[in-house]
Amino acid sequence: MDQLLKKIIDAAGVSGYEKDIARIMQGELKRSCDAVEIDNFGNVIARKGKGKKKIMLAAHMDEIGFMVKHITKEGYINFIKVGGIDDRVLPGQRVIIKSKTGSYLGVIGTKPPHLQKEEDKKHPLKYEDMFIDIGCGSGEEAKKKIEVGDVAIFEPNSGVLNGKLCYGKAIDDRIGCYALIKIMEKLKVNAEVYAVATGQEEVGLKGARTAAFKIDPDYAIAIDTTIAGDTPQITERESSLKLGDGVAITIIEASGRGVIVNEKIKELLIDTAKKNKIKYQVDVIEGGMTDGAIIYMNREGVPTGVLSIPTRYIHSPTGVFNIDDVNAAVELTVKAVERLIKQ
Repeated sequence: MDQLLKKIIDAAGVSGYEKDIARIMQGELKRSCDAVEIDNFGNVIARKGKGKKKIMLAAHMDEIGFMVKHITKEGYINFIKVGGIDDRVLPGQRVIIKSKTGSYLGVIGTKPPHLQKEEDKKHPLKYEDMFIDIGCGSGEEAKKKIEVGDVAIFEPNSGVLNGKLCYGKAIDDRIGCYALIKIMEKLKVNAEVYAVATGQEEVGLKGARTAAFKIDPDYAIAIDTTIAGDTPQITERESSLKLGDGVAITIIEASGRGVIVNEKIKELLIDTAKKNKIKYQVDVIEGGMTDGAIIYMNREGVPTGVLSIPTRYIHSPTGVFNIDDVNAAVELTVKAVERLIKQ
């Protein structure tokens, strides 16, 4: 696995606490861009080039995670979820709590099934019934290490699963952030292109709102992940996207509650992919939104496209993706920007 990609995937950055990943994005974007800043909201905004058109490219850098809510007298940690996480994946997972005094490994625990009553087994396990065990023998010991309000991430993991299939924590949307860096390295156009690593997307698309208002772009492209359907129990009607079949060109999100890509941008992206022989798929999403949903409603409206990388096991401790799809997203974005400035 590319070491930059691994670095980005492994970095911490729970929504609202993105400073670690923000520093990485800032440092990497400085290599190819004319100016880079971290704004008041915490977004990383990089600018490259000059021209009449302003184009905004966005990928969110925040990840789902947890926050310490309470420390029991026995030294266990009660927590809340930050972002959308399925409670069923949590028992036994390892997490890293980030505090002022350091990073602490913890294990999410719950009552063993051997001790559960038959009535308990009939009900879905909820995160409120779980806790984080950091190996402390008392609340006093635990409070010397962490405090209420500290955030936690899934234990970092990343690597190659098989061939071009890779895995990792927080690939939603760190692979988009990686693509953003590669796009800015390749772009050479007569326009102002802004690369924005947005904050707090997982909890309301918030960073994209403030960044789009500040930049006021003529066009925008959001780069994110989407659900691959090439696993058991997912029907083609639910998702026909496959790893390795190319970048997904999104047409609509959340049955219209998210972005509805206008026909001009849709046709431009599809035509660009065809002309440049870039592998692509078409994505019609019934649930879920991207930063595009907020950007395209900025001020009087911004023509916005969404390019997504098909991903297995989104919003879990470990996701899986094909690096070829990431590269296709990079290539299509570069070619699409070249055409957008001529519009």
